Amino acid sequence: MNALYMILGTLVALGVLVTFHEFGHFWVARRCGVKVLRFSVGFGTPLLRWHDRRGTEFVVAAIPLGGYVKMLDEREGEVPAELVDQSFNRKPVHQRIAIVAAGPIANFLLALLFFWVLAMLGSQQVRPVIGHVAEGSLAAKAGLVAGQEIVSIDGEPVLGWAQVNLQLVRRLGESGVLDIATRTDENSAEQPHQLTLASWLKGADEPDPLVSLGIRPWRPALPALLAQFDPEGPAQAVGLKEGDRLVALNGEAIDDWQQVVDKVRQRPGEAVSFAVERDGQRLDVPVTLATRGEGEARSGYLGAGVKGGEWPADMLREVSYGPLEAVGQGVQRTWTMSVLTLDSLKKMLFGELSVKNLSGPITIAKVAGASAQSGVGDFLNFLAYLSISLGVLNLLPIPVLDGGHLLFYLIEWTRGRPLSERVQGWGVQIGISLVVGVMLLALINDIGRL
Repeated sequence: MNALYMILGTLVALGVLVTFHEFGHFWVARRCGVKVLRFSVGFGTPLLRWHDRRGTEFVVAAIPLGGYVKMLDEREGEVPAELVDQSFNRKPVHQRIAIVAAGPIANFLLALLFFWVLAMLGSQQVRPVIGHVAEGSLAAKAGLVAGQEIVSIDGEPVLGWAQVNLQLVRRLGESGVLDIATRTDENSAEQPHQLTLASWLKGADEPDPLVSLGIRPWRPALPALLAQFDPEGPAQAVGLKEGDRLVALNGEAIDDWQQVVDKVRQRPGEAVSFAVERDGQRLDVPVTLATRGEGEARSGYLGAGVKGGEWPADMLREVSYGPLEAVGQGVQRTWTMSVLTLDSLKKMLFGELSVKNLSGPITIAKVAGASAQSGVGDFLNFLAYLSISLGVLNLLPIPVLDGGHLLFYLIEWTRGRPLSERVQGWGVQIGISLVVGVMLLALINDIGRL
């Protein structure tokens, strides 16, 4: 079933995003009087094809890893005299810029649409109340304590843990002061806290901002009764079963699941012994914990989980907006995620973020499947983030991408004449090398995560 969700989720995601991106090019090209020869979703052997009254061929092809809009262009072949005025290359440079930019812009508009719908649908969020602060941690030194609710980070209001994590991710690899405001209850005054960052989690492969700060979110106490397993994890390998209750680790009693999580995280790669209750009997089960992350982000991993418990009503908040308010939320979220994506790319380029955080098609497929299985809201959220990533990446000034074409046309607009074909050819070769190199790196990262 998981594989089915992954396949369907990936096909729907790529189909929607690619179609919308290419439709942006297509729609503006038509408005500029350019003849569109083909609109293809996918590459390779056509599975479906048809023509409209203007002679444009529409194709759904076998390899769903992209698409393209082919326009009439004298650089690609002979054009009949009566159609020369409909050639892309004969259009003024400002129209060519508009046609090329329309694809990424369509992706941003699609993300805004999804965020608008999500804002109106609303969501239930867990209040960002601190459950535990590690002794000697950055959070402890700044005066943060258990029971406080985080209300803003660097001046940006936060309503749930997802927004807290988003604001923290923006500071990865940086030095300086992180401002966190908290309160102890709904009616109390806000208390400011300042955390000093020094190349915070710079280059970490799998950064965990909250753990690094020493903050653990509040959660209802859960019994350490195993209910789910990672098929490749240590727990499954040593024969732990659903229904097993963990009662001790290395002789230390365990009262709830959070204690297991904390103790396991502190022991990456270590051999430990669990005392387990199974069918009324007590067993000692040795386990060699796996390791996740590197450097400061290293943590132990058991590969097991428990069933979620009921959250108290006062720890949850419903967040939703009317149609007009939702537009503002959509614009804000689209802008925030676009800036974050671009900033993350910059940090990878300068070594502030590890390039191992770059994801490829395998990770995208896994996340597509998981979000599709979680529900419509999660899937729309995933589509919005992926659409923004597609828009930002396509605007990078790399020849062969839309941003590279825009760079050439902007230079032409400034100079009054285009760059020579030889220079453009060199640019395209460099661009192809960069794109292929990044794709290979992302694929290697994906395989490493497997």
